Amino acid sequence: MTNSWRFSTLGDRHRALGSDLEDWSGMGTAWSYNADAEAEYMAIRTKAGLMDVSGLKKVHITGAAASHVVERATTRNMEKLMPGRSVYAAMLNDAGKFVDDCVIYRTGPNAFMVVHGSGQGHEQLTMAATGRDVSIRFDDNLHDLSLQGPLAVDFLEKYVPGIRQLNYFNQMQTSLFGKPVMISRTGYTGERGYELFCRGQDAPMIWDRILDEGAAMGIIPCRFTTLDLLRTESYLLFFPYDNSEMYPFENEGPGDTLWELGLDFTVSPGKVGFRGAEEHYRLKGRERFKIWGLVLEGKNAPGNGAPVMRDGKQVGVVTQAMHSPLNNHTIAIARLPVDCANNDTKLVVNCADHGEIAATTHSMPFYDIEKKRRTAKG
Repeated sequence: MTNSWRFSTLGDRHRALGSDLEDWSGMGTAWSYNADAEAEYMAIRTKAGLMDVSGLKKVHITGAAASHVVERATTRNMEKLMPGRSVYAAMLNDAGKFVDDCVIYRTGPNAFMVVHGSGQGHEQLTMAATGRDVSIRFDDNLHDLSLQGPLAVDFLEKYVPGIRQLNYFNQMQTSLFGKPVMISRTGYTGERGYELFCRGQDAPMIWDRILDEGAAMGIIPCRFTTLDLLRTESYLLFFPYDNSEMYPFENEGPGDTLWELGLDFTVSPGKVGFRGAEEHYRLKGRERFKIWGLVLEGKNAPGNGAPVMRDGKQVGVVTQAMHSPLNNHTIAIARLPVDCANNDTKLVVNCADHGEIAATTHSMPFYDIEKKRRTAKG
């Protein structure tokens, strides 16, 4: 564990499962367990799995100017976001380049919680709050347990009245096992899932009871990196691992546009006034690359950073790949030339372990294309 200054109260649980608590965003995080990652993937796709994603940063914004601060810092229209609902958003710098993504939860008329990863989300909010009647508070006591998979709702309905009626990207203030929680119908897997926001002192008991009482349903603990398998199929990007911070341009500094990342949908229609808005709109049609999908031959998944070749020349890079025993495909998220952002262009991936792998461009997501699983009702 390196350079960690934030600590999950579940650290001893993760160590018992074999984790060394590798650092992510300042918190020792369970990147690995002494278990089968494929079994964890299968549990979330077919039953349910429990992950500790408390390394996500939680920032509370309260006060008369709270909505104005969130409006300035993010790409979404807050006047359309009512209490009890949440929305996925992006954050840009003055150059119109992506610096973080987040989920914005409106918890009251003048109250929001913004949950973000390892990018500049907190700094963006703090900058936007300068001179405003608002309070910004970073909350590291609030833990986030993610229960994901088709049976997650079947487990929770035993303890939480009304959980089946909680729609996608809605949240409820309630209790679980006699402890106060906020349950959000969100996640990072492409499955129907729930994030359980609880106090740090309650997290170990909640973790233990879900795993003990859910064992008969096949609910198991899952490492943080199992998300990489799930997100690849479901086209969920992970800053900075799909970005130019990790794969820099040859003659310029890092920074990708929403048009390049396929995240332009996070800008509310007609919205102006957010940081980087002018450059964002100006850069439309000037994409230097596109985030796009690859379908690979065989069952061997190349490692992150594997070169993508066309006619013997490197034209792109794989940012994340996986093989699914459930869906019987080998797929990848890649940074590709704009003229490859289509279906059926033939390319080759140079894998350090397995040599050349034939690849074909393919739109994303690869799995549950209509997103019916994650948005299911009832």
